[in-house]
Amino acid sequence: MPHRLPFDVPDQVDDHRNGGSTQCPIHNLLPPELRDQAERAPHLMSYLHKVPLAEFGVPEFYPEINRKMGDMKDPNLIYPVGANTYIHIFPDSAEARNFYIAIEPGTDTIGDLIEQVEFRLLDFVEILADATTPEEKTEVLLKAIDDSCMVLDAPQPAAVVAAASSSKGEGGFVKLPFGGAKAGGKGGKIKVTQAEFDSLKYMVIRDKIGMGPLEPLVSDSWIEDISCSGIGPVYIEHKVFGSLKSSINFDTHEELDDFVLKLAEKMKKPVTFRNPIVDATLPDGSRINIVYGGDVSKNGSNFTIRKFMGIPLSIVDICNSGALTWQMAGYLSLIIEEGMNTFISGETASGKTTLMNALMTFVRPDAKIVSIEDTPEVQVPHPNWTREVVRGNMSQAGGAVDMFSLLKAALRQRPNYIIVGEIRGEEGNIAFQAMMTGHAVSATFHAATVEKLIQRVTGAPISVPRTYVENLNVVVICSAVRLPTGKIGRRIISISEIIGYDPTNGSFSFVEIYRWDPVRDEFEFVGLNNSYLMEQRVAPRRGLSEKKRRLIYKEIDRRGALLQKLAESGVSNFYELFKLLSKAQKQGLF
Repeated sequence: MPHRLPFDVPDQVDDHRNGGSTQCPIHNLLPPELRDQAERAPHLMSYLHKVPLAEFGVPEFYPEINRKMGDMKDPNLIYPVGANTYIHIFPDSAEARNFYIAIEPGTDTIGDLIEQVEFRLLDFVEILADATTPEEKTEVLLKAIDDSCMVLDAPQPAAVVAAASSSKGEGGFVKLPFGGAKAGGKGGKIKVTQAEFDSLKYMVIRDKIGMGPLEPLVSDSWIEDISCSGIGPVYIEHKVFGSLKSSINFDTHEELDDFVLKLAEKMKKPVTFRNPIVDATLPDGSRINIVYGGDVSKNGSNFTIRKFMGIPLSIVDICNSGALTWQMAGYLSLIIEEGMNTFISGETASGKTTLMNALMTFVRPDAKIVSIEDTPEVQVPHPNWTREVVRGNMSQAGGAVDMFSLLKAALRQRPNYIIVGEIRGEEGNIAFQAMMTGHAVSATFHAATVEKLIQRVTGAPISVPRTYVENLNVVVICSAVRLPTGKIGRRIISISEIIGYDPTNGSFSFVEIYRWDPVRDEFEFVGLNNSYLMEQRVAPRRGLSEKKRRLIYKEIDRRGALLQKLAESGVSNFYELFKLLSKAQKQGLF
């Protein structure tokens, strides 16, 4: 899988493995921050010598990026990912997508050295086999590289130098510095520079433990999706810069098939022509879907990685992004806290799960929560949280366990709140039965409008009886929309309350409470003084008499203002916000 740079590289590029020098003309062109990084990272300086700076300009260096930078017309910048990897966002005036270039140590300079080190790793096969976790395997590999190499430009103790000249001990055994000995040495140590030594460690760990060439993309917290549609470039969805094409390319179907096979084996879910489709979860929680072979995918094998967010976005983060207003957050906080049944619906990648995670901070802190998912994505801050996950492989002991079975089991666990990752089939019936027995239920759903949601819920294969649907209280519709600025953004385009079902004419009634105006990118509170749930359900539970029920709208505003003040004071972390709201609920302030 070659890295293809989006510009012509000069035939002769100076090798600046030692970080460049003050005599280097490019060195003096760089801004101070980028120059400092290039002096400490020789591979970055080497890359900058390949970039046609005279034509495109010198990239700006940003230690951290932010969402406001997405407004740049032709971004040309570099930012770090991890300890020793950099990302170059490079403009492309010819196409809509700009380039995403990973700058890694030694990707094009140490090929021969890697082959030598991999040959030496044969001595460590048994030790690697005994290592079970990625951390243990990483430790063994690092020690193996250290034992196999001698760094020429680093201070060496006399004992190490002596050992390097003759690595074989008595009886023809290679002495391992971390215990044990193995027959069949591979000669003296490999002599490398410090830069080559650091690059070897990075590349071996990247390929043996990590995701290979995809590792920088997986490590970049600003990436949401990684997708390969067949031969050609790997595409990504970036939280700041939108749709980008990476410098990673597959030139042939054979190359792509080989990579996909290795990827599936690393996930311990091998793909074959008989079983060409695999869904798996990466160690960091990201979801991966693999389709193998040209007989089921005419463009060739393909894969998609949905990145897992370490710390979920909080409702403060989502409000700050413009997806909803503080007042809407106040409304939803009352809905969730009072146990109203809520569906968050929309198209793929519209932000459904992100919003549901954020809303869970409004569930009472002493609640027992059970979540049911086919792929673990839901994040709940509550300590009393039971997380159930589907087991889909019939070959495993005990057979498959589907969402229907897990949801039935959840009803016996006496939860206060049930979360269903996504309703797609007969489990929808059980979810509505749970609503009828007094359990609060939240779920995500694929439908673009309330009408389409009801059609899907009442039709096959979900087949919920129409009289059950009125137990669903609120439907939140999310969407990825084009904003007046021309950019794509996520918005809650409507929040609606389900009022009831009329069996006489077979129709449902619902009231739209909030509506997004696409022209002004603003939200309208069309349900002001007209919310059935607020006045007939929430207000009585909060002790408001019939004459004072409309005071509940002031409570919506008060809660929204409180969340906004927390944001202005710098509180946005998902877990920190939950702790503060828990204290506020105990004190009667929220």
